[in-house]
Amino acid sequence: MSDSYNDSLHSHATGKLYEYARGMRKEPTIAEKFLWKFLRNKKLDELKFRRQHPLDKFIADFYCHEKRLVVEVDGGVHNEKEVKESDAGRTYELKELGITVIRFTNEEVQHKIDRVLQTISNVASKIDDKK
Repeated sequence: MSDSYNDSLHSHATGKLYEYARGMRKEPTIAEKFLWKFLRNKKLDELKFRRQHPLDKFIADFYCHEKRLVVEVDGGVHNEKEVKESDAGRTYELKELGITVIRFTNEEVQHKIDRVLQTISNVASKIDDKK
């Protein structure tokens, strides 16, 4: 990981974005709260995740800086055409910053948590392989 990556990661994040992220941490969705139980305190593969973390002009649901990995948990609104397009644009912009994004639905997190955690683990391990 280069120093320029570390230095520039939050360069576009405004104070308002940090404030908004703080508020989002105080009121997680049910699925986010559930997934956080499995990610917090390095419970998954010793990876440190942050929740509702500002990245550039976005807020990631969960972010592992070590792997440059974003995990998004999407509710039903993400099935709408405009939101899908926005999500695709956001994923593209984060990819341009060297960040991998994976998405799960609320239902996957709540009803298939083992599969969700295995996918996160697999993706994170493949990121290591690229180094």
